[in-house]
Amino acid sequence: MEKKRFFKATRSHTGAGDYIFDIFNYTFMIFLCIVMLYPFINQMAVSLNDANDSIKGGIFLWPREFTWSNYKYVFGEASIFHAFMISVLRTLIGTLTSVLGTAMVAYTISRKDFVFKKFVTIAFVLTMYFNGGLIPNYLLIKELNLLDSFWVYIIPGIIGVFNLIVIRSFIEGIPESLFESAKIDGAGDFTTFLKIVLPLSLPVLATVSLFVAVGQWNSWFDVFLYNSSTPELSTLQYELMRILQNSNASMSGKTAADAFASSNSNANTVTPTSIRATMTIIASLPIIMVYPFLQKYFVKGLTLGGVKG
Repeated sequence: MEKKRFFKATRSHTGAGDYIFDIFNYTFMIFLCIVMLYPFINQMAVSLNDANDSIKGGIFLWPREFTWSNYKYVFGEASIFHAFMISVLRTLIGTLTSVLGTAMVAYTISRKDFVFKKFVTIAFVLTMYFNGGLIPNYLLIKELNLLDSFWVYIIPGIIGVFNLIVIRSFIEGIPESLFESAKIDGAGDFTTFLKIVLPLSLPVLATVSLFVAVGQWNSWFDVFLYNSSTPELSTLQYELMRILQNSNASMSGKTAADAFASSNSNANTVTPTSIRATMTIIASLPIIMVYPFLQKYFVKGLTLGGVKG
């Protein structure tokens, strides 16, 4: 009887502890979600608020004076839609070639029978810590005739070393018996890669694809370095940066009193703050729309791919 009472008390105590932990856990996660979402919601509210009114401050979760003026100003640029298409094309081609190229090299250095496995791995890893610098990279791109070319966005990023290590670690976790069976059936390395490695590596490939796609979509500095003299190859991020610079330049001559007076007028103008918020929303939405489709692979691919060193 005493033992039954003891176990009953233990179970009730454990249940109460779990209940308290769940309350704390849910409260913390809700607080974390609010902290993570608030900056984006605030930027959306500012982007949808009248620019002159935004100077007064006090905008938190919703616009005080709703308007589409900021978005009309940004999309009013003649080059913005062409730049958007270049960014989409760059992201799609760059992600596909980078993930495929990195996966092929990762499969090669994951094979135990590859003689130069250790040497090639070290050679790639060293590039994570040492590089020639900005000027040697520019001279290399120039010698390769990639200046003022769309392929300058694609070729230098075909192999990503960090992604290479992640994919290699994932492939090393695939049972060796599958590779042996494929070899017995007469499959070569390329067939094994296509029929076995790629299908089984879908979680880690989806994770790496998200990393590469975000990097390609957000990149603008390479446009500034290599294609700034070729407007038809300008990307969305570079055009948004240029619009923000023009807005900053137009506001640089205004004093605080001028800005306050402008905020009390009815003039339909934009400010660097409103343009920055609008840029944030425009640049973030495409990635936010893609992420839910890759979310189920994201955690699994990253954790399984990072188990081994």
